[in-house]
Amino acid sequence: MKTTHTDPIIAEVHRAREANAARFDYDVAKIFRNIRARQGQSNREFVRYPPRPVMPRSE
Repeated sequence: MKTTHTDPIIAEVHRAREANAARFDYDVAKIFRNIRARQGQSNREFVRYPPRPVMPRSE
């Protein structure tokens, strides 16, 4: 059963996401460049995993 009740926390996350997207003209490349720049400025260590190998398709 679906309800029309909106969780205020979810609504806040949606507003923040919308504001961030608007700040970068909804350009995904600009958004991710900003994320990478902010990661570089932080003192945290971020893990990057190597790409997964491509599995051959069986036809």
